[in-house]
Amino acid sequence: MLKIKAIRPELLTLLASGFFLLAFNQALWQHLLQITSADGQGWLLRGAFVLLVLAVFNLVLTLLAFRWVLKPTLSVLLLCGAGATYFMNQYGTLIDKEMLRNIAETNPSEAFDLLSLKFAAYLLLLGVLPCWLVWQTPVNYRIWHRELFSKAVVLTGCTALLGGVALANYQGLSSLFRNHHELRLMVTPSNIVGASSSYLREQLASAKQPFQLVASDALQSANWQSHARKSLTVLVIGESARAENFGLLGYARNTTPELSQEDDLISFNNVSSCGTETAVSVPCMFSNMGRADYKAQIAKNQDSLLDVLKRAGLNVIWRDNQAGCKGTCDRVTLEDVSNDKDAALCNSQECFDEILLKNLQHFIDNLQQDTVLVLHQMGSHGPEYFKRVPKAFERFTPVCTSNALNECSQEEIVNAYDNTILYTDHVLATLIDLLRKNEQKIDTGMLYLSDHGESLGEYNLFLHGAPYMMAPEQQKHVGMFAWFSKGYQLSAGLDSQCLRGERDKALSHDNLFHSMLGLLQVDTRAYNPRLDLFAGCHTPPIDAEATALSDGKNDKTRAVHPARHSG
Repeated sequence: MLKIKAIRPELLTLLASGFFLLAFNQALWQHLLQITSADGQGWLLRGAFVLLVLAVFNLVLTLLAFRWVLKPTLSVLLLCGAGATYFMNQYGTLIDKEMLRNIAETNPSEAFDLLSLKFAAYLLLLGVLPCWLVWQTPVNYRIWHRELFSKAVVLTGCTALLGGVALANYQGLSSLFRNHHELRLMVTPSNIVGASSSYLREQLASAKQPFQLVASDALQSANWQSHARKSLTVLVIGESARAENFGLLGYARNTTPELSQEDDLISFNNVSSCGTETAVSVPCMFSNMGRADYKAQIAKNQDSLLDVLKRAGLNVIWRDNQAGCKGTCDRVTLEDVSNDKDAALCNSQECFDEILLKNLQHFIDNLQQDTVLVLHQMGSHGPEYFKRVPKAFERFTPVCTSNALNECSQEEIVNAYDNTILYTDHVLATLIDLLRKNEQKIDTGMLYLSDHGESLGEYNLFLHGAPYMMAPEQQKHVGMFAWFSKGYQLSAGLDSQCLRGERDKALSHDNLFHSMLGLLQVDTRAYNPRLDLFAGCHTPPIDAEATALSDGKNDKTRAVHPARHSG
């Protein structure tokens, strides 16, 4: 049996600091090599940075080096650090508060997609094994006053080292930290501690926030209330669908063959997301705060767009095929179809997005009031893109079938991702066909908007969730499309030709709240016409039922329809 000699706490903290520095920070050192020069001055700067990090690690651990505290603390840091190191090395992840939010709010299915043998190896070799060694190592603590004295000596030494290194390399270090804010998010495990602290403070602040009503005066306009036909407005929330890979938005590949045949479809080319992860983007896009003023603790304790629409008299339903609505649908009807038992569209873990359209015709046949239906897609959720697509839509091959994306070629990753966009194209086109089929009896419209984009290896980044200020455009530039029946355009007073002229206008998630209020003619002092993307294209509304629409006039069935995959 392995017998380890007793050591002083100062040696244990120093060894732990060195282990953190070497084992958990490969991504940090690689990045540091890239952003510093290769000459002598650059190597001095790198050395100074390493000494600073080592001194900070040792200083903090020394403050915690007490019996019953040090070993449990090291165990938590080792296990969390091992997990964080895997994701940083594998996907280029940066650890901040928003990433912690993603972890806290993920569901078992999403978490399972990220697990692999490689992750288990990281956890075992960098987490479990070092934890075992820590607990097997006896620590020889002194009597309390000598222990305090020894800690004072170590703390003084660490502080002196910090001060000396900082003064000797002040210009280079200050420039490095000023120009590379990402460095603090890459130092593990201090990034975990900082992110956890920020997230915990936010949650505590949120718990103290009283619930706030938004647009308490909301009421549908007299014009909308008086029209004879019922309306169905479908808002589709996409997942990880970056604009760059939509054929309709200029991508070289035709990933949108069905939507491309829709003459009445309106595409928007220049739309930015509120965040780079669902946990931020979805609550933000449904709030009235906008990205610049968005605070999660406030959004959690106030009305969302859906609450306002419901208060105005609309029937509001959220149908989910993903990880939930992140609080935005808590007070409206929720239909979770992600674990449906449909043999054609679902497996034991998840369902394809066509499940969102199941029984929609029956729903329309029984429509009793003006309704807003939100469809939350699984979309292009990674890293296992191949799981999001029925085999019939796996047209771009070969595809990556691993969640360890760095083990796949760039071509395989892009192929797998493009297939998800191709399938989203099919789902949206099928939805439009269904809405068109019913436009003789109700006014129908659809707005599609993705929550955020996705990185597919650009700048050595994968997936999403990078801090917004340093996230690449691939994570922020999202797809957005709209389709409205003729009757809907008449009732809402929309000039579709005018809207097409707005396709290149700079838009963002900030526009959704006010655009939906304007589109559905909800009167409230909270409405801001400057953020309504439809505001400049309104015409006087006309009762669609009073307008003669011949049976064949708008019946535009494409030849491709019979060949469509139905699930």
